[in-house]
Amino acid sequence: MFGLCGAEAAMCQGASSEAWLMVIAFKDFCVATHNTPVYVCLFFLAASYTDSSDDETSPRDKQQKNSKGNGDFCIKNIKQADFGRREIEIAEQEMPALMALRKRAQGEKPLAGAKVVGCTHITAQTAVLMETLSALGAQCRWAACNIYSTQNEVAAALAEGGFSVFAWKGESEDDFWWCIDRCVNVEGWQPNMILDDGGDLTHWIYKKYPNMFKKIKGIVEESVTGVHRLYQLSKAGKLCVPAMNVNDSVTKQKFDNLYCCRESILDGLKRTTDVMFGGKQVVVCGYGEVGKGCCAALKAMDSDCTVSHGSPMDGFRLVKLNEVIRQVDIVITCTGNKNVVVREYLDRMKNGCIVCNMGHSNTEIDVASLRTPELTWERVRSQVDHVIWPDGKRIVLLAEGRLLNLSCSTVPTFVLSITATTQALALIELYNAPEGRYKQDVYLLPKKMDEYVASLHLPTFDAHLTELSDEQAKYLGLNKNGPFKPNYYRYENTSTQPCMSSLSPAHVPLGFHRIVFSLKPISNWFNMSI
Repeated sequence: MFGLCGAEAAMCQGASSEAWLMVIAFKDFCVATHNTPVYVCLFFLAASYTDSSDDETSPRDKQQKNSKGNGDFCIKNIKQADFGRREIEIAEQEMPALMALRKRAQGEKPLAGAKVVGCTHITAQTAVLMETLSALGAQCRWAACNIYSTQNEVAAALAEGGFSVFAWKGESEDDFWWCIDRCVNVEGWQPNMILDDGGDLTHWIYKKYPNMFKKIKGIVEESVTGVHRLYQLSKAGKLCVPAMNVNDSVTKQKFDNLYCCRESILDGLKRTTDVMFGGKQVVVCGYGEVGKGCCAALKAMDSDCTVSHGSPMDGFRLVKLNEVIRQVDIVITCTGNKNVVVREYLDRMKNGCIVCNMGHSNTEIDVASLRTPELTWERVRSQVDHVIWPDGKRIVLLAEGRLLNLSCSTVPTFVLSITATTQALALIELYNAPEGRYKQDVYLLPKKMDEYVASLHLPTFDAHLTELSDEQAKYLGLNKNGPFKPNYYRYENTSTQPCMSSLSPAHVPLGFHRIVFSLKPISNWFNMSI
């Protein structure tokens, strides 16, 4: 027997089909094991299934307040805060370096007086970063950098905790810019630090609030797209704020771009399409760290993987997209460029071809060209559209050309621990730097900090580094405590390497004395040996 009492049935109204399936599965298990009547209401909550029964109402039209009466936020549903808090607590367990940073530096409050406005993916991992920044003394206001990546329950937990968050999953384009403006345009609140992912927040302030932009102490940017935009501003002489490029930090490149995408590309494709990878012909457009991760994962699943816009040195056949577009089963973009997959290529794709983007920018696939009267759009799943041609041919477009892994699945929390710790250190460095240390230009995070972030994560793997002897250190001309590589050393060429040519000689080699000098403000908090 299986049933729900009246109150429980009422609570389950509006639950997703996935939640009901979990109820039935749990019922069958209980009957099989106990052979007694079961009265149960089971909710299954995940990042992809956080919608409530009032989805039709825009958050902009709802007045919500947290338990303390504060309403300076705009999210989907404040009632999901308890679920979000549990997800944040789980994320904390997989972010050892960020938690260590919080523990070591919260007594010193290195960000006291900092007013950080952020625009990143609002996930449980970002919440750990925001709460760490708050523990270090900062005030934070946050919006999402992607209209599909917000975890609604996490946004609710942040709002309940007193953070001014403006984001929900499934924002419109108008909602996206409205949320950013609500973060920035606040009477009596002048941001002095920017943490950006993609450059949208930076450019919004630069274009709409130029006087506010001039008062910013520093910008921290984590994506290839945003970094390119900063270099463009710098080259044009329009960047009046020092900025830190953390995208090209080695630890961030390897974990957030290579290792993360190596795992999450398969997850995103499986969740949305249930595709079998073995034997499929796949073309990956771009062979930076993201492309390398995607290719490695697909090759391991026995896909016939080829690369365009890349290098054949790792055993992948290098092709021109226009020459193979009729045969491929899956097209993945990750170049950081625009119009990589244009309408001409989309017209020539075979029936059932899956098209998705793993780069940050949503301009790699020319989705706008598909919104024409002769083509029919059919939503078949969340974040999955079939675009149908007049002859019946259809392609499978994922996340409307936006970032696949954070729109359609999740990424490993440990990976984001690396990125978040790097971001926090960059904010501390820029905020505490004495006047004149950083000019109005784009800087790389000093290698010493990069290596320090990596060292904080080693205990998780029970890893132990062999120390140089005095003789070895002298032979190599190194300090025994690092940094062990010059600031321009990348370990491998990265997807953003072309923009390195725009750096002046003063930024690239950065003599060792310069690195030491830039670490002085924070060295005492982390027991770093300079």
